[in-house]
Amino acid sequence: MQRLTALLTAALLSAGMLSAPAIAQEDASSDAAQAQAAAPATDFSDETLKQFAEASKEIASVSRDYTERLQNAEDEAAKQEVRMEANEDMVSIVEDSGLEVSTFNAIGQAIQQDPELMKRVQGMVEPQAE
Repeated sequence: MQRLTALLTAALLSAGMLSAPAIAQEDASSDAAQAQAAAPATDFSDETLKQFAEASKEIASVSRDYTERLQNAEDEAAKQEVRMEANEDMVSIVEDSGLEVSTFNAIGQAIQQDPELMKRVQGMVEPQAE
């Protein structure tokens, strides 16, 4: 569960979705998962970063739906069911992008600590208007 929650946290951060991390905040174990990677690698290929960016964009979109469902859940059991379904969907998105969950999480953690890497990824997520 720690890896999956870290996955959501990384996706939300990378896609600029800091206003909607409700699912991730429900599980304090994400802090422990992030602490385990104190110095993540930052030498990811452009192809890998592009896969991350595309998966993050899709996850951010999906997470909005799950955040709304979580807020509308009637009880803790319903909330847990929404969390599990969200995690399963997000893992599928990452795997369909061609990345492993561990690689996706490593990139997510790296961009939190490296502003330049975050700019590179955001440039891959956001359409270039200029």
